[in-house]
Amino acid sequence: MIVCVCKSVSDRTIRASIAEGMDSFDELQFELGVATCCGKCEESVREVMAQSGACATHCGVSHARPAAMPQAVPLTFYERKAA
Repeated sequence: MIVCVCKSVSDRTIRASIAEGMDSFDELQFELGVATCCGKCEESVREVMAQSGACATHCGVSHARPAAMPQAVPLTFYERKAA
């Protein structure tokens, strides 16, 4: 299955790269070019990493669901008046 359409990278290519020793998302991104164009494949690439077992601390995917969503930081907008 093609994971990164922009660079034509399949899940097989990602798994083969992991088997050859690439164990971090940054390495895969550098070597294969995944998630460098539109970025829509990043989550899928990280999931393939998790399924391949190369993900202990490197891929950024946690298998536990957070109890609650993080709270948004309030933004303050200031109106600028003409001089």
